Amino acid sequence: MQQYAPEHLVRVMNPLSSDLNVMRQTLLFGGLESIAHNANRKNANLRMFEFGNCYYFDAEKKNSEKVLAAYNEDFHLGLWLTGNRVEGSWAHADEKSSVYELKAYVMTILQRLGMPMGGLLVAEGSNDIFGKSLAVTDRNGKHYLELGLVKKQLTAMLDINNEVYYADLNWTNIMKKIKKNVVSFTEISKFPAVSRDLALLVDKSVEFQQIEKIAFAADKKLLKKVTLFDVYEGKNLEEGKKSYAVNFTLQDENKTMNDNQTDAVMKKIIASLEKQLGAKLR
Repeated sequence: MQQYAPEHLVRVMNPLSSDLNVMRQTLLFGGLESIAHNANRKNANLRMFEFGNCYYFDAEKKNSEKVLAAYNEDFHLGLWLTGNRVEGSWAHADEKSSVYELKAYVMTILQRLGMPMGGLLVAEGSNDIFGKSLAVTDRNGKHYLELGLVKKQLTAMLDINNEVYYADLNWTNIMKKIKKNVVSFTEISKFPAVSRDLALLVDKSVEFQQIEKIAFAADKKLLKKVTLFDVYEGKNLEEGKKSYAVNFTLQDENKTMNDNQTDAVMKKIIASLEKQLGAKLR
């Protein structure tokens, strides 16, 4: 593998054993060993993560005055997916893990961290541990992550039959990127939330996101969450219509909401939906 060439290994001067005489350059192989261990025990559907340090030696940076200049240590987060995402469900056909599932996990992590996505570049990855991969860098070439399908040659070495999807996040670089983010916290309300359900008859072209956006525009203070819990298309509905069953969660941070206050908010939301989408209550 060119990505993790032997000349870039950091060697241990006094190793405990011959197989522990170098520091790891990647988290990948520890995860593959765990996958193989589990697969041999009939546990093939796995989602795993690991935080850990990775080490890299660059002879070109060797300096007699700065002894450690040639050595690099970065903190990484590794994610592994293999086997089926869904299996044995009465409500859903078996479904294999995919790179799209892995990408969703990675994007969720970045969003929760407040990672600024503007200025980042997504391109085909170059790490040769992957058969296919995507890499995220900035315009200066700083590397943040790479994710994709691990090469079959590598998984075959450990007798892993299923495809393995792996994401390598350079946590050190990500933390540097977000260090200027201002994080604010809000005290959890001591007062209970109120829930209301509506069955809305709308045109088939209407998406739930439109309903959600209009609802929050109607009330920015008390409306906390809008959830779609059922969609019906079929008999007893007008031509070209469908029914959305939507839950609205409201909460006042300063007091318990009464029925009059709740009804007033819901009337505003309903009026906005009727005006902008032509929605009707069933």
